[in-house]
Amino acid sequence: MPSHDARIIRGAAIPTAVAGVAAIATSAALAGGKGAIGALFAALLVIAFFGFGQYALDRLTRNNPQMMMAAGLVVYTTQILLVGIVLAVFKNTTLFDTKVFAFTLLGCVFVWTGFQVRAALKAKTFYVEPEKSEPADDKPDERTKPGRQS
Repeated sequence: MPSHDARIIRGAAIPTAVAGVAAIATSAALAGGKGAIGALFAALLVIAFFGFGQYALDRLTRNNPQMMMAAGLVVYTTQILLVGIVLAVFKNTTLFDTKVFAFTLLGCVFVWTGFQVRAALKAKTFYVEPEKSEPADDKPDERTKPGRQS
């Protein structure tokens, strides 16, 4: 994995983990042990799904960067679909507090997405190779340009 992709994943995963820890602490205080378990599961789910999604996007576009937009849409749609499936499966569970789970999941998704955008903007990855500039002495003068008649 290129270093800028690893920086993007770290730039999103670390703040999401911090938000998850804050959600776990808040949930433990307000909703007890089941709330803490729900917040922990939600934070781990977001970090796993979105981290794997970024890794998959890197692998899909490594040899064909022109497919970035299509691959990004497919990966993001798949992530949201999988999160929806997990929500449907655990809708009536008694293992953890489902409301805490849902709110923590939503909050961690927003944190991940926001910090992923921030990390990508800070990476400053060129999508066009800049032209090399010529030294000032080698540039043709207006009087010596070919095709100009004196």
